[in-house]
Amino acid sequence: MASEVAPKVNLKEAEELALALSEALSSGSSEEAVKLCQKLSQLCVPVSVTVNAQAYPRDSIRLRVGVEDAQSDTYIPVTIVVSADMTIAQLKDKISHDFGFHPLVQRWVIGKRLAQDRETLYSHGIHQNGDQAFLFILSTHAARLTRHQHKLDQEQQRIEGIVESMESMQLFPRGLGGVGGEKTAPPPQPQHTAPPPPPPKPQTAIKPAVLPKPQMGWTCTICTYVNKPTRPGCEMCAGERPEDYEVPDKYQPDQQEVLRIQQEQLAMLQYQQARQAEREMNFLSLLATEEQSLIPNATETDCPICFSALEPGEGIVLRECLHTFCRECLKGTIVNSQDAEVSCPDKCDSKLLDREIKALLTEEEHQRFLELRLSIAESRAEHSFHCQTPNCRGWCVYEDEVNEFHCELCSETNCILCRAIHKDMNCKDYQDDLRIRAENDKAAQQTKQMLESMLQNGEAMKCPRCDIIVQKKDGCDWICCLMCRTEICWVTKQARWGPNGNGDISGGCRCRVNNQPCHPNCQNCH
Repeated sequence: MASEVAPKVNLKEAEELALALSEALSSGSSEEAVKLCQKLSQLCVPVSVTVNAQAYPRDSIRLRVGVEDAQSDTYIPVTIVVSADMTIAQLKDKISHDFGFHPLVQRWVIGKRLAQDRETLYSHGIHQNGDQAFLFILSTHAARLTRHQHKLDQEQQRIEGIVESMESMQLFPRGLGGVGGEKTAPPPQPQHTAPPPPPPKPQTAIKPAVLPKPQMGWTCTICTYVNKPTRPGCEMCAGERPEDYEVPDKYQPDQQEVLRIQQEQLAMLQYQQARQAEREMNFLSLLATEEQSLIPNATETDCPICFSALEPGEGIVLRECLHTFCRECLKGTIVNSQDAEVSCPDKCDSKLLDREIKALLTEEEHQRFLELRLSIAESRAEHSFHCQTPNCRGWCVYEDEVNEFHCELCSETNCILCRAIHKDMNCKDYQDDLRIRAENDKAAQQTKQMLESMLQNGEAMKCPRCDIIVQKKDGCDWICCLMCRTEICWVTKQARWGPNGNGDISGGCRCRVNNQPCHPNCQNCH
């Protein structure tokens, strides 16, 4: 099977067409240029059309360039002489030749647009003296420029410079002289006998060239500059010294280097002293701030609630969230709060501290706020009991084993089981007396209704032996009557044991008989 061979392109014809197209475009013959473009497009060869340099203004332009690199924030202004027909690639080569920055690390920004190599300065609006451009220098790592490639490019530049200098030299054939390279006849020799040549002078020994000592130091990985061994950073681009580099023991720094090291040590000592002084000042300021109940704002701001402007010292900065408000808005938030903890008005998770609340309120307002806190805490407590003395604010949180509450405010002893104060009477006598007084005493009637409601809701029960009302405050399902000391099962509402005491299962609660609970809800703890 014969392989297909691509047709050969007649390059000579293509060159002639390209030259004719250039002449047609220069002379303004549009019809001829269209015909030549059609013929040239049929050959499918790469063609480049450029504007001749003679069409551009020939005056030199002093271009203002701002240079910045990726390692520092320093902005360096530079002025270079360019021409309007110069391309960006030629401009990069000029910068590389004059300043040593490789074209690969250069990025030119002209008129807020990244310039490309084929574009000219004229296309970017560089027409006159004082026009501006920006040059950003990349690191060699970001530009993927290796040291080997950099050396090859430097050698190529040297060779091109030698070739340019050789082209400008005027060479003559060996043994011939003249002007313009023309051959001339040798001058006629005289006929008299020449004197004998003088005796040769004794040859002196030629001293061998002394090679320069290798420069000691470390090479910057960014700009390849060789720095002195003791420098912590690159002298050219401020790049960091390699971590694995160690200063040779035999290196002796010169006087200038010793002076620089001493200045660096002095500057480091001054920096450490200034930093320590700043820390001490900040610590003292923190202590002074901690002693203040309210922290005033240090800058101008607006209150996010009433939108009033706050001058320095007029607002309050909350300690937990650092939000700033005016005094009136914070005070109104505390007074209108219906919670024991006052949240930040800016709807964050932080809370106002007690000392902030106390400093913002008057003594009377703070007392009312504390009373509100106690009331809220009492209402939210699971096992709270309020003193039954009228208008008494005493209350407590009781445990399962506690049946009485002695109020320290009114000095009365409250019965938690009966939820009443019955002096000189036990619970049975009080409940019997309550039934009698309930017919005529309205307060006793209300207390009786409360106890009956507790019986209906399952919050209390009657003892199966003495018939007084008992209740389980917390804990397991085993309770004991305070009057007759009968052990009672709270789930079945029956006596735990029969008349014969412990072990007699005839009491009604048959818990753990045949290893079975007495009730599905039994916690099996009695």
